[in-house]
Amino acid sequence: MPSVDHTTPPFAERIAELLARLSLDEKIGQLQQVAGAGGHVSDDLARAVREGRVGSVINEVHAPTVNALQWIAVHESRHGIPLLIGRDVIHGFATVFPIPLGQAASWNPDVVERGARIAAREAAACGVNWTFAPMIDIGRDPRWGRVAEGYGEDPYLTATLAAAAVRGFQTHDLTAPDAIAACAKHFVGYGASESGRDYNSTNIAPRELRDVHLPPFAAAVQAGVASVMTSFSDLDGIPASANRDLLTGVLRDTWGFDGLVVSDWDSIRQLAVHGLTADEWGSAREAALAGVDMEMASTTYAAHLAELVRSGHVPLAQVDAMVSNVLRLKFRLGLFERPFTEPASFPVAGNDAHLDAAYASACESIVLLTNTQREHEYLLPLAAGALQRVAVIGPLADDPYEQLGTWIFDGDAQHSRTVLQALRHTLPDSVQIEVAPGVPNTRSHDESGFADAVRAAERAEVAILVLGEESILSGEAHCRADVSLPGAQERLVEAVLATGTPVVLVIMAGRALALERIAHRVHALLYAWHPGSLGGPAIVDLLFGVVAPSARLPVTLPRVTGQIPIYYAQKHTGKPATPETVVSIHDIHPRAPQLSIGNTSFHLDVDPAPLFPFGYGLTYTWVEYDAPSVQHAEVALTGTVELSATITNRGARAADEVVQLYVRDLVGSVTRPVRELKGFQRVHLAPGERRTVHFSLPVSALAFHGRDLTLAVEPGRFHAWVAPHAAAGTFVEFSVCA
Repeated sequence: MPSVDHTTPPFAERIAELLARLSLDEKIGQLQQVAGAGGHVSDDLARAVREGRVGSVINEVHAPTVNALQWIAVHESRHGIPLLIGRDVIHGFATVFPIPLGQAASWNPDVVERGARIAAREAAACGVNWTFAPMIDIGRDPRWGRVAEGYGEDPYLTATLAAAAVRGFQTHDLTAPDAIAACAKHFVGYGASESGRDYNSTNIAPRELRDVHLPPFAAAVQAGVASVMTSFSDLDGIPASANRDLLTGVLRDTWGFDGLVVSDWDSIRQLAVHGLTADEWGSAREAALAGVDMEMASTTYAAHLAELVRSGHVPLAQVDAMVSNVLRLKFRLGLFERPFTEPASFPVAGNDAHLDAAYASACESIVLLTNTQREHEYLLPLAAGALQRVAVIGPLADDPYEQLGTWIFDGDAQHSRTVLQALRHTLPDSVQIEVAPGVPNTRSHDESGFADAVRAAERAEVAILVLGEESILSGEAHCRADVSLPGAQERLVEAVLATGTPVVLVIMAGRALALERIAHRVHALLYAWHPGSLGGPAIVDLLFGVVAPSARLPVTLPRVTGQIPIYYAQKHTGKPATPETVVSIHDIHPRAPQLSIGNTSFHLDVDPAPLFPFGYGLTYTWVEYDAPSVQHAEVALTGTVELSATITNRGARAADEVVQLYVRDLVGSVTRPVRELKGFQRVHLAPGERRTVHFSLPVSALAFHGRDLTLAVEPGRFHAWVAPHAAAGTFVEFSVCA
């Protein structure tokens, strides 16, 4: 966890000098974020900026308009304070990278940092200096549409990638022209929304909050994130925008965060909708006292904060602290010295180098889940020279927009290359490509196109199906009660499978879908998420072995929706399911007596194991893991556990293997997960190469919050796995001694 820095805050003298000159109304103006006018400066917005009633503008990306607004703020307002220009730059700007959940599948911080760096550069050219990313909510319920924006179900992986995103957006120097302020969101626990419904309540136990949901935010703060956004949801009855214990107690007092806290869109006004306050006056008071510095979109601060100060309900010192946090970010960005953007000094958006990076990121983000062996050969990689006819089926095979995914306000579909386009570019002219969408879109139940798809498959040596979800089916406010393939797509797969032609299924989606009925019936399955601008070439190069798959799942894939939540770091329970105790609903005899079956924790109507476990992914070779070893079987509380395992590439192709370290605390003062990720390494192996992979695990990394919610390591026995995924491997035991 970050520690409090008691040194003098940066820019303290300049901030104090400005505060002394600002009127109360001007101070409150710095706390207001308003929407832009869509490419022009409206009279009302110009007047508000000129009068010092605006501290930030959101959703204005027309560079001349941004510069015009900054000119008014700097040269025509009383104090010349520049504006923060905010935008949701989530996984790219004009050049679109895989959705964050897809980037997480790379298990490569460099992929995340590189994507954020390019997105920041393209956004900064338009005058944007503040992005509302990364989203680092832990997402264990794929019904929630916003899982697409996050880095998956695990706090360690999410924390690692959160820090990488912050580095990419902000660089080491926030004053650089192509650096923009990052914003860790949503603080905190939003990913646990009940039933996966956006904006809903979250009921998170205090220990789970500290051990699972807070660590990624702590990592972002340690990485120097410039701002934090509050969640829409309430936590144990207190909406996040009014939660002083978290916003002030944890974030500022414990972690020492001195950046800016911004509400989510309209979330302060919504405190009254929650039923926490009676009106906007009360909402403004609760948010200000909790520690929300800037109000996004709604105007409760502008309408009521001055009167709250004058009546003594909000101390002036609190307002001064809020304004100081806003000004500090503006100083850190160098806006007082460089308020304007110069688009001509930036690389052209969507240039070849940026697109090459998007392609490389997509290649590392697409997970190979199945690859069937046929006549002693695996179906993938395909051999172009052995093909005469290929069937390309599915509504997402040639849709340059849908492959971009959610949150791509500024994404340019003209930069996209689809699977069909990439196939036509890759395959020799002698190979005939027959295209049949099968269904009009992913949600459609219209089966009139099935016949064309079946005929195309019957004539082909291989059928490539590109199915999944349109981008609009995930993201904010797009939650699903049933996460199976929508529409008639499963029936389309079954119709094509009936031809006997080998089927490669490519899934594009913004979440983990439940694919039990078809996943192991198709001959190969690639999970591409929404892969971004260059998703098509990346998919095709993976299919034909130009590059080898290396991605691993950042989430558990359920068999059916009813298994949710299903994640690898579950508790053992007092009656864990075992292969011997699991009983199928079909094995129960009519009029069977109660308590005659099972008596362990499972569903009668589904295999208790996930369809594919966290960390899982195949490549085009076979990597063998030897049993792990530990250097010292007993380690002191202040020591380091030295673990290693030897892995061998038994195949004829090179591979990038993601070697994963998991630990289980066998006995604790509170129950502990069956496994927890504590480290990972991407290792390149040449054919036949044998390598020993080492992990140095500080004992402090084994700490958890005990019965009194104090973070500590408890002495005792531990198991450790060095394995290819969360359901594999043999363990080695070690002990931590007091």
